Amino acid sequence: MADLELAVSDDTTEIDLLADWTDDAPRTRRALDDVLPVAGDAARWGDELYFSVPVDVEAENSRSEVEVGSLAYWPAGAKLCLFWGPTPASTGTEPRAASPVNVVARVRDVSALSTVEGGAHVRVERA
Repeated sequence: MADLELAVSDDTTEIDLLADWTDDAPRTRRALDDVLPVAGDAARWGDELYFSVPVDVEAENSRSEVEVGSLAYWPAGAKLCLFWGPTPASTGTEPRAASPVNVVARVRDVSALSTVEGGAHVRVERA
């Protein structure tokens, strides 16, 4: 069973995703878990969606280059970020954040996100 369910919707489609918590940033994970469910209108930056969350956590095992499917908190902007491919900061095919992020979960299958055009509404809740 997955730990999290994500719903990503744009003008034409709704995508349901499953994710599992990671142990990369336990304090950030607890802070996010305490405020779930969260939702917001996300901006798109390459193959990344990000939206504001009511969490204030400092950098914790943060890094700029992340794996495909990473769900991460961006301390510099109090945003939750979903990565599924290269961003404008990438030097190749790897997802790369604008500045270091705290990875809290991994989405199992992000292939459906390739159909998202522009921004989208994202909701994250416990499974």
